[in-house]
Amino acid sequence: MRWIEDYKQKLTTADDAVSIIESGNRIYISGNAAAPYPLVKALAARKDSLRNVNVVHVLLLGEDPLSAPGMEGHFRHKSLFVGPADRKAVNEGKADYFPIFLYEIPGLFYHGSGTLPLDVAIIQTSPPDAHGFLSFGVEDLATKAAAENAKKLIVQVNDKMPRTLGDCFIHVAKATKIVETSEELLTLEITPPNEVETRIGQYIADLVEDGSTLQLGIGGIPNAALSAMNNKKDLGIHTEMVSDGIMEAIELGVITGAKKSLHPGKVVATFILGSTALYNFAHNNPLFEMHPVDYSNDPFIVAQNDKMVAINSAIEVDLTGQVCSDSVGYRIYSGFGGQVDFIRGAARSKGGKPIIALPSTAKNDTISKIAPHLLEGAGVVTSRGDVHYVVTEYGVAYLHGKSLRRRAEALINIAHPKFRDELTSFAKKIKII
Repeated sequence: MRWIEDYKQKLTTADDAVSIIESGNRIYISGNAAAPYPLVKALAARKDSLRNVNVVHVLLLGEDPLSAPGMEGHFRHKSLFVGPADRKAVNEGKADYFPIFLYEIPGLFYHGSGTLPLDVAIIQTSPPDAHGFLSFGVEDLATKAAAENAKKLIVQVNDKMPRTLGDCFIHVAKATKIVETSEELLTLEITPPNEVETRIGQYIADLVEDGSTLQLGIGGIPNAALSAMNNKKDLGIHTEMVSDGIMEAIELGVITGAKKSLHPGKVVATFILGSTALYNFAHNNPLFEMHPVDYSNDPFIVAQNDKMVAINSAIEVDLTGQVCSDSVGYRIYSGFGGQVDFIRGAARSKGGKPIIALPSTAKNDTISKIAPHLLEGAGVVTSRGDVHYVVTEYGVAYLHGKSLRRRAEALINIAHPKFRDELTSFAKKIKII
């Protein structure tokens, strides 16, 4: 077969593969559990021969050598979602953060219309199948758009990458250079929900009807919510991220997708992040249907799921319902992610429920996360017009269609009791109540 010869001709070392990157290039690196770190390390080793290489990415996990000391002037991150690897660099002004809805990211790379055209994409895939197609595995997201639109494509083929199914393949013919590795994928440590998360999870579960389709994010609250849904029937998944909690709910028969109005019987997602067991579960599993994020997160696609329940977290919510979820004051912490994508999609869904969930306090009950006003510099990710349900461990506040007065009263009722008088006094001071 011709593709096999093509594959062999493109096969090379990591050092040779990254030699095609030149000063001034804009490159894309796949992220999450698909970050191709052997290639990234080889690129970092070339720093003295490179200047002003712009590195575009979504969430990067693990140690990032491109933002280590001494890399200034050689590489600069263009972060579409800030994480542990680049958070320090962003907040020191050594990297750039782009606030953007997740579903809009692939459009940045398209030929002729994108604002971030790419010279090189560096991605990680599964080994080729019998027809020469490589699966993007645990991260579809913007990888497909980057790989198809970059002028050059470097592929790290990893025999530990699961072959996932869906709209998540590229042919060997598209690659410029191929490097084979056998590297364990990055995993996400799973910690049991604490008492507060468990109580929030139960309130969320009470809002979920049998036959609902769920979107869940990262963290203890989504996991606690799923655990509290063990008595539910025929739940479905149309989400950004698949976690271990989803795998466990599938195995328990709670998630079947049988009642989904869009892609019935399928778990629709754009990336998978969790344990090695989860990655093995997804391998060649026709239950999973991976899509680029401009499909999975498009609010108009999301809304086609009846009874769509979107569960997202926040850093703080003010008394009018404004949600900050990407910064602590001026300090950038994460990114927009898919929060607004799914909040708006669920709001337009028949019987849908958009939910913002957060603990009522932070720093050992010294700060109220139901805030009189957002911190100076905090950005509004989800507007008060988009918010329907806000959930803390003290209950559920329904804000949609309510006045500022009724919103403030509802939010104060789910704030920590020690802050309720203070919040009430502030609301009276500014004449909300």
